[in-house]
Amino acid sequence: MFVFSKLVWIFGQPLSLAFLLILVALIAGLIRFRIISLLATACATLVLFLTLYTTVGNYLLQGLEDRFAKPQDPAELTCMIVLGGGFENEVNTSRHGIEMNAGGDRFIETLRLAQKYPQSRILVSGGDGSMSGVYEGDAVMAERFFPMFGVAKERLVQEATSRTTFENAVNTKDLLASQGLSNCLLITSGYHMPRSVGIFRKLGIDVTPWPTDYRTDGHERLALDFTQPNRNAQNMTTAIREWFGLVGYYFAGRTSELYPR
Repeated sequence: MFVFSKLVWIFGQPLSLAFLLILVALIAGLIRFRIISLLATACATLVLFLTLYTTVGNYLLQGLEDRFAKPQDPAELTCMIVLGGGFENEVNTSRHGIEMNAGGDRFIETLRLAQKYPQSRILVSGGDGSMSGVYEGDAVMAERFFPMFGVAKERLVQEATSRTTFENAVNTKDLLASQGLSNCLLITSGYHMPRSVGIFRKLGIDVTPWPTDYRTDGHERLALDFTQPNRNAQNMTTAIREWFGLVGYYFAGRTSELYPR
């Protein structure tokens, strides 16, 4: 299932899909299947146009981010779960540093809460999600990251084997039971929260959604946008990937509902 999902995404993301359509158009043109060639070219052009020069991706991502609002800081906090995806695992494994990617806000927000609530425990769930499996995951990085800012290692609970969001939840459930922890905050990117909450609910894990790492300003509208094709493409890719996950997990019976709220 893990390898299959990776392969589906490699070929299903917008720019890869556009490339495959162009390839089909070229091959169809060479063997004189003119209609197929024209249709494939038109579809590739449409995919590229929507991805690069419209706000469709931003709008879809905003919908995911707005599904769960972040509550006010609680009066007290005993535990929090942060899902991996914030560190550049390939770079850190090679250079032995603490480099963050666009999802690094997950750990910045966790650090803020850890310093505000010094008695709270921090469960970091995240192994190596690559197909090779040779890199250090986020749980390992966290053991270096948090002590740099005065958070003792003894407060950390590490789950370092999960490769997917589903494995995050399954492995976390066992650790929560063994550590006697419950009613934790669930910290992850806003766009990733609906799928994460759906999986945790399905497994009967009681959590409080705590979204962070927002990529949109909350005021996106469907429109043309020729000014920032790179951002548009990134957000479209992220939104489509998350919807792939929501639909796939729902039909696989891994989430409580198609679009949790």
